[in-house]
Amino acid sequence: MEDRWLSVDEIGEYLGVKRDTVYRWISERAMPAHRIGRLWKFKRGEVDDWVRNGGASEGSKTDA
Repeated sequence: MEDRWLSVDEIGEYLGVKRDTVYRWISERAMPAHRIGRLWKFKRGEVDDWVRNGGASEGSKTDA
C-alpha cells in the first residue's frame, strides 16, 4: 500500500474508532499527528507504532 497522509476520518476508520476519539487521543494521549493548516494528517506507520507502544490502551490517561 502507498505511504500517504491519512485524514482524521481515514485513520479513525483504520483503527475502528470515531473521529471524536481520534481528536481526544491527539490532545490527551499524544497520538502522532501533524497539523497542516486546519487539518490533522497521519502517517499509518507512526500510528501503528503508537498503538503497539500502548498509546491507545485503556490504561493510558483517559479511556476511549
